Amino acid sequence: MDVSRREFVRSVAAAGAGLAMVRRALADDVATITAPAVVKQHAGDDLNVAVIGVGQQGKGALIESSVPAIPGIRYKAVCDIWDKNRKAAVDYLKQYGHEPKAYVDYQELLANETDLDAVIVATPDWMHAEHAMAAMEAGHHVYCEKEMSNSLEKARAMVQTARRTGKLLQIGHQRRSNPRYIHAIKRLVHDEKLLGKITHANAQWNRSIAAARDMGCSYADVMPAETLAKYGYTSMQQFLNWRWYKKYGGGPIVDLGSHQIDLFEWVFEATPRSVVASGGIDYHTHHEWYDNVLCIYEYETKHGISRAFYETLTTSSHGGNSEAFMGENGTLLISEVEARGNAIEKEKHAPDWNILVQKGLLKAEGQKIVQTQTKNTLLDARESPGLPSWPLPIELAKKPHQPHMENFFDAIRGTATLNCPGEVGYATAVAVLAVNEAVRTNQRITFKPSDFKV
Repeated sequence: MDVSRREFVRSVAAAGAGLAMVRRALADDVATITAPAVVKQHAGDDLNVAVIGVGQQGKGALIESSVPAIPGIRYKAVCDIWDKNRKAAVDYLKQYGHEPKAYVDYQELLANETDLDAVIVATPDWMHAEHAMAAMEAGHHVYCEKEMSNSLEKARAMVQTARRTGKLLQIGHQRRSNPRYIHAIKRLVHDEKLLGKITHANAQWNRSIAAARDMGCSYADVMPAETLAKYGYTSMQQFLNWRWYKKYGGGPIVDLGSHQIDLFEWVFEATPRSVVASGGIDYHTHHEWYDNVLCIYEYETKHGISRAFYETLTTSSHGGNSEAFMGENGTLLISEVEARGNAIEKEKHAPDWNILVQKGLLKAEGQKIVQTQTKNTLLDARESPGLPSWPLPIELAKKPHQPHMENFFDAIRGTATLNCPGEVGYATAVAVLAVNEAVRTNQRITFKPSDFKV
């Protein structure tokens, strides 16, 4: 039995799963998914920036990807409810000449720091909308980590706030600014049509038991119960491992999967028309979200129907994180991690690719990735031969988040447009958040094109 998008919205709201959709959106006029207009300012000045949420992502991924690597950025303030995070962020920034003020409450930060140009939001998903909208209302551009929100209603409000205030809203799907992905998807797949018709995609992000183990802290670092309660947490366990709890996040399929499910829409140039999924709380039984999820999306592209399979596991690291896009003429194998792909397998019947090597769009043919025949073993007549691999010529010499932050800062200065504006992040959130509901109901979730628009 299929579940329509309207039924999905009603069932999620009734279940209190935090994925409510604004009902009137199903009847409202919708806008196309486009980047906001370029903001022309700050051509030669430093940008004053604050960060709300300076934990593993805010400090470890975003601040450390931009300092000292990106010039012309001045971190004026950091905010976090945990003393340990605040101190670590301030200490790191001071090493590079920044003198940020530290805040516990984001409202105090926004009230006091009146000369900001941008605010980076890297708090748990459930607070993204509140923090991002407050920053935009205060007159600041916002870089907001993915998932945009664990509530579609809140994600929609974020886009509407960006439009009303005229502020930029970049969502942290950093692959959209990765030069390797831009080259492979935009230039080779879309412009050169190198793969021909793309019929399928495969992607995964698998983690070992050790990598998925709950985070902890020393007794000395535990926040007082009253502080936790003030900010909506019942324990340090929930605060540190918020991704596993329904109030705060969406589990591994949202935390990890959204990066790659976003790529499906980019490559297929379409939003999905349905998703089916299976998963469960089978190993990490003290959590609220599924520790393993496998799902299949169906896309109606301009070339016909295409399907994409995605899995995220937390009991095996086999394969790590990578993506494969399979077309009639070849397969793109790509990953943020250099060693896990970044080449194109060529089918025997495909047109000659040497002209692309001459143009610098591909490296010369390498070794066959799959060996299908040995000295004493004959190839079955129905088997496909091993495919030659043509490496991609683009390597990322930066930290993975750096290009996406550069794109955001360049957009503020008026020299670029956002690679992942709120409208794009919202469309991905619709597709991703539906997976947990498909697992819960054991039913197909169906979509309409208007479901992905704000």
